[in-house]
Amino acid sequence: MGTYTQLTQTQRYQISALLKIGHRQTEIAKASGVNKSTISREIRRNRGRRGYRPKQAHQYAVERRDKAKTRITDEDWGLIEELICLDWSPEQISDQFGKEQRLQISHEWIYQHIYQDKRKGGSLWKHLRCRKKRRKRYGSYEKRGQIPNRTSIDERPQVVTERSRLGDWEADTIIGKGKKGAIVTLVDRKSRYLRMGLVSQRTKEAVK
Repeated sequence: MGTYTQLTQTQRYQISALLKIGHRQTEIAKASGVNKSTISREIRRNRGRRGYRPKQAHQYAVERRDKAKTRITDEDWGLIEELICLDWSPEQISDQFGKEQRLQISHEWIYQHIYQDKRKGGSLWKHLRCRKKRRKRYGSYEKRGQIPNRTSIDERPQVVTERSRLGDWEADTIIGKGKKGAIVTLVDRKSRYLRMGLVSQRTKEAVK
């Protein structure tokens, strides 16, 4: 039996953009970092008369996840918290639960649980790997396209997380075949309005 990966909203818009510029499902799977069967199932399930619909696909997925959340018991959350305290990442926990066929739980839910715990004064967030000190690497490092003075997702205001206002955008970059050019996507978190643009170079000047 193949494994099923729950896609993020950004990945769904990435699938849509890559389909529009002629990429095959195998190439889309590689670019998205998921199994080809996941891409095939996602496209087949959410294809309409005008093709694959990322906005509707994500809405349906959220509805299914909300229904599934009611099946997660306090015992399950207790075990998840124990694994977090052992420095397991949400991705590892989600994958392990799926392999054991114990529970299908998205790593996104686990991140939400951690951030809710943090707002209540908890310390689960301290076990996230992004909090660990990293050894300095020597040698070349490509800084092209990085945003100066950017704000981490972990530090964004609560109003942005709640999606209660217009004007909060999520950005992503999709690299073309042979690393020639790229597509920049902008999605408004509340309205889900999507804007896409083609840039010839992967630099912050070109993206502007």
